[in-house]
Amino acid sequence: MSGGVTGGVAGGMVGQMITLLRDGWDRLSLYLPVVIMGVLALGTYWLVRSTPEFTPPQAPRAPVHEPDYFMKKFSVRAFDAAGRLKSEVSGAVAKHYPDTDLLEIDNVRIRAFSAEGALTTATAIRAITNSDASEVRLMGNARVVREAGSGKANAPRLEFRGEFLHAFLKTEQVSSDQPVTLIRGKDQFVADTMAYDNVKQVIELRGRVKGRLTPESAP
Repeated sequence: MSGGVTGGVAGGMVGQMITLLRDGWDRLSLYLPVVIMGVLALGTYWLVRSTPEFTPPQAPRAPVHEPDYFMKKFSVRAFDAAGRLKSEVSGAVAKHYPDTDLLEIDNVRIRAFSAEGALTTATAIRAITNSDASEVRLMGNARVVREAGSGKANAPRLEFRGEFLHAFLKTEQVSSDQPVTLIRGKDQFVADTMAYDNVKQVIELRGRVKGRLTPESAP
């Protein structure tokens, strides 16, 4: 009898364990999708936090008026296709501004040759010039000189002086909206403003104009 009772009790305990396991599995199967979703959510959150952010493409900024490079105690030369010197620009300090593509130069000196070989030099305390030095604004003790005997036959030496001169070296033009002194050979003129065109051989002196003409000596 005792053996039967013991076997019955053991069988009942096994049955209860199977029932508990079955109930536990049924409950686990109910919550398993929730647990899986939670794990996936945590994994997604970690992936988002770990992935670097990609900023959307931005529209290019307009260039600001700030120099992008400097040159000190420099000299830049340009040559034509035949290897002849066209221009030389030198100075103490130069700053390039990308928004205007202009060079601002301190203690500038420029030498430029026309197609006929005429030499023109320009100097000033400060200058603003374009990339090929064909247009130059000279400020402070400005001076532009076109040497004699170059280009047109018997062309006299021309010199312009003032606190501001605007020179177009390719077209051989010089102008100023400020008082200027013009020296042509031995003659000298002063005016409030001036415009000179060497190609047209025209000089316009405006405002209070004064001149001193020196007669040529007899041969």
